[in-house]
Amino acid sequence: MAAVRYPALDVLRGIAILGTLGTNIWIFTHPQGLIGYLSGTPDSGWRPVELVLQWLTQGKFLGLLTVMFGIGLALQQASARRAGLAWPGSYLWRAALLLVDGIAHFVLMTEFDVLMGYAVTGWIVAYLLVTTPRVQWRVIAGATAVHMTMLAAITAAVALAPRSGGGPSILHPNPYADGSWWDLVIFRLDNAWLFRIETMLIFPLSIALFLLGARLFDAGVLDERGATLRRRLMIAGFGVALPLDFALELGVPGGAGLLASRYGTAPVVALGVLALVAEYYHRRPDRARSLAGRRLAEVGRMALSSYVLQNLVASALCYGWGLGLAAATPAEHRVPVTVAIYAVVIATVMTFAHLWLRRYDRGPVEWLWNTTYRAVTVRSGTAADERKPRPAHR
Repeated sequence: MAAVRYPALDVLRGIAILGTLGTNIWIFTHPQGLIGYLSGTPDSGWRPVELVLQWLTQGKFLGLLTVMFGIGLALQQASARRAGLAWPGSYLWRAALLLVDGIAHFVLMTEFDVLMGYAVTGWIVAYLLVTTPRVQWRVIAGATAVHMTMLAAITAAVALAPRSGGGPSILHPNPYADGSWWDLVIFRLDNAWLFRIETMLIFPLSIALFLLGARLFDAGVLDERGATLRRRLMIAGFGVALPLDFALELGVPGGAGLLASRYGTAPVVALGVLALVAEYYHRRPDRARSLAGRRLAEVGRMALSSYVLQNLVASALCYGWGLGLAAATPAEHRVPVTVAIYAVVIATVMTFAHLWLRRYDRGPVEWLWNTTYRAVTVRSGTAADERKPRPAHR
């Protein structure tokens, strides 16, 4: 049986990749990077605009990206079945290579990398996919319950913690503004446990969303079988979770609301986004060939390369080892400059994806990853059949 092509699939991946940058760009443009972002931003005339822009992306596209990884796992399992291969089989090598990629990305480029966590999650979920749907739903329910219990405890602790009147903390020295690229590498290594806390805290949620993505795919969320499912997801995401998400993040001060929305309601909103895009492209598959559809799909086709590239470009624009725009931008202009930098980064990523895929059928990081995978699995006879980027079929 030939693989089915879903018009919305690559578009959703592209939206998820560029959407995560919508949250991360505020970290890049803060003069003290992630440390400054977590410690708070001084009020300015643009603060209401900043809060709304951050709310629009906070946690929602991270949730979408996580669900899309789960859908990707289900697709790989289906491909293995069509080829008569055991599952998870050599997928474990793919997870190991993704972990190596994530470690390199974290050390060399950005402290808020998601690939490491996805690699470990994918390794576990790959085994869970061979269980029955009933078992998988039980795991989803159990992991969600664990996550929500932890989230409630942490949110309550943050809400009840005494407020500090000392203002945002200041880094001395500040490696983001004044350090070299190597200084930032050392800084990440020195604070690795701090920077990896989020990955560990949301591990149960990642398990649940990976498995949920696989179950939704099997239920037909991307095809004609899923009309009722998509409608229900949109009601839950936009009719229930979105207003609550807005009230939590913008109405509850002190960080407690942000925690509850980012890790509680935002993933449900992400399911609404998934359903909306899937429904749109199911009803109008021709729109996948529109200019916007093609550009987003190209980013999605080389999602790993696009994710790495957008973080590299943003780092080069904002950090001291590059143009140093974060530290050079006055606080009162930070919001419009951040929006401008975001536009430049996504334009760069889209342009690169378009030009690269005109010649090759996979992104450079994907090619390197796949070539390494083929090399380490060649003895098993399940290696990928491509040794280099092939000319794209026009």
